Amino acid sequence: MPASLPAWLLPYTPLQPNCAAVVVLFYFISAPGYAHHWLQNLFACWLYLEFTREYVARILFWQPRWLVLFAVFSRSKLMASFRQKLLKLLYPLIMRLSKSGSRGKVLESPKPAAAPVPFYQLDSQLNNGQAFSFEALKGKKVLLVNTASNCGYTNQYEELQQLSEQYADQLVVLGFPANDFAEQEKADDKTIEQFCQVNFGVSFPLMKKSVVVKQPQQHPVYQWLSDARRNGWNEQAPDWNFSKYLISEDGRLTHYFGPAVSPLSEAVTNQLARR
Repeated sequence: MPASLPAWLLPYTPLQPNCAAVVVLFYFISAPGYAHHWLQNLFACWLYLEFTREYVARILFWQPRWLVLFAVFSRSKLMASFRQKLLKLLYPLIMRLSKSGSRGKVLESPKPAAAPVPFYQLDSQLNNGQAFSFEALKGKKVLLVNTASNCGYTNQYEELQQLSEQYADQLVVLGFPANDFAEQEKADDKTIEQFCQVNFGVSFPLMKKSVVVKQPQQHPVYQWLSDARRNGWNEQAPDWNFSKYLISEDGRLTHYFGPAVSPLSEAVTNQLARR
């Protein structure tokens, strides 16, 4: 059983008594100005793991107050902050480990033929409920991405924003938040928008939260993207968050990029450079 803590400390800290200084460091870890310092991010990871280990140890011995505190912390903004710092820290490793597998897949249209069902007949809804007609996208390339806030690839929001700014004259990025994979997007549309703006400065259009995998509720846009009878060749539906589909200036689906393909990789940017 974990070492006993003084009674006055029990409601406040999951750490051992000799780790009281962590509380001070925790303040700096949580401060926005320190969010990108690698050493503090590493410490945030350790603190999160220590926090969880200590709570779980106490829960296993059925100490009700620890069970309640663990439940509260798991739903708190502090927990969300730790999770985001951890995901950002691990993102390069996740990309490196997964790019050689199926999530690093790149598919290309075998021939430049018009889609049986025109892309520009499609439409969607922005996250504020406003209608969004794809007619307005004519003449530009379009990158459609299913997104999530609590995924190992969530840092791609930043890369997508950078891509949209770098190729602003020729590319439109469209985000489709979805909760289809491991329930990594449970938030509502307003919360998702705020999260993207605060953490990644996202200004490209976000659609209303929807279903992107193949099932009866699948969004019509994703029905088109993953049905060869509509798009002309591709049957690949998103296999995880941050799968990407590239549409040409004349409305043809030209490429599918798996989640482990960075939006800033040459696989993507080389296609954007083509006229």
